[in-house]
Amino acid sequence: MPRNPSLSRAVSRRSLLRAAGGVASLGALAGCGVRAAYVQPGDRAAVDLSAMDKRLTWSNWPLYIDTDDENATKRPTLDAFARQTGISVDYVEEINDNDEFFGKISPALMNHQETGRDLIVISDWMCARFVRLGWVQEMDRAAQPNVAKYLDPLLRSPAFDRGRVCTVPWQSGITGIAYNRRKLGREIRSVSELWASDLKGRVTLLSGLDEAFALLMQGNGVDVTKWTADDFHQVCDEVEKQVGRGQIRRFTGNDYTKDLVSGDVLACQAYSGDVIQLQADNPDIRFVVPEEGAELWAESLMIPDLARHKANAEKLIDHYYRPEVAAELAAWVNYVCPVPAAQAVLADSDDEETAALAENPLIFPDTTMRERLATARDITSTERLDFAKRWNVIAGL
Repeated sequence: MPRNPSLSRAVSRRSLLRAAGGVASLGALAGCGVRAAYVQPGDRAAVDLSAMDKRLTWSNWPLYIDTDDENATKRPTLDAFARQTGISVDYVEEINDNDEFFGKISPALMNHQETGRDLIVISDWMCARFVRLGWVQEMDRAAQPNVAKYLDPLLRSPAFDRGRVCTVPWQSGITGIAYNRRKLGREIRSVSELWASDLKGRVTLLSGLDEAFALLMQGNGVDVTKWTADDFHQVCDEVEKQVGRGQIRRFTGNDYTKDLVSGDVLACQAYSGDVIQLQADNPDIRFVVPEEGAELWAESLMIPDLARHKANAEKLIDHYYRPEVAAELAAWVNYVCPVPAAQAVLADSDDEETAALAENPLIFPDTTMRERLATARDITSTERLDFAKRWNVIAGL
């Protein structure tokens, strides 16, 4: 199973959120009336050409699929699907930012036109927007036995898509705390320790609202599956206070990794997949799921309205939920695998390094860690504008 340790895999995908752009795009929809953009269930499907046209177009983030070590144009798991099914896949690495991609395809979707894509992968907080607008189709789970059997129970029913009717996780991850154990000289176990005096000016938080808020709420003991506006404003009050006293060095996108590696920052909000890559070069960098809990998120597959190869797309999704395929992908991307059964496949590998991945709790969280993970309810369209305005002022966006 090929592994590519390049840190750029992690850096290129997770957020780099253009928060101001996100507010603008939602504001534009709200100004026109979000309901006007809503597509009724009966208007979402087109005639499916899958039976006679063995192909599909799949849009994904850069560097988010396994590639052959000798030839980067070859994608072993995707090539295997094509051989087994006869379905060719036009794989397009065109998603670099959730809001940017929303802006690219929203005109077609709101005007009930084809997007030219049969399958897309975006972050769950953005998936929630698509689901609410009726811009994605329900999947036929009878045609996806592997999804039904192997999808991680922790990811099966987010608030925005109960029962995962319209979405299926592609990869998952954890937003927790990363820190430099040697330079800090102690362990970190809770969110509140970010405000400790020995970390003054050496802490960063994520700048994106959707990336930052859940972990901070969990530090306050909030059940993030059903948080309230009061919970949000309590977090903002706390962060404002910490900014005022100089505790927070800055708010970041994925560039927090550079500060952590250089030692300019000793502790920060971080993504589990990034830390796996950093640890390969610096074992002093640790990742912790705080005692109060951490957020489990996903980036998910969806079939947009009027896709012309829906059945082909459903077959492709189910292919990636075969444990042996999920294991091969997990060995390359190093994020939390949404197929727990893949762990046993990796453990049986003859390659020592690959087999060791089965024991990595940042790819396959152990029982203790799983008990502290939760998927936050998303920010609704009615909440987002006011919440983003307040957060962006605090984060200096």
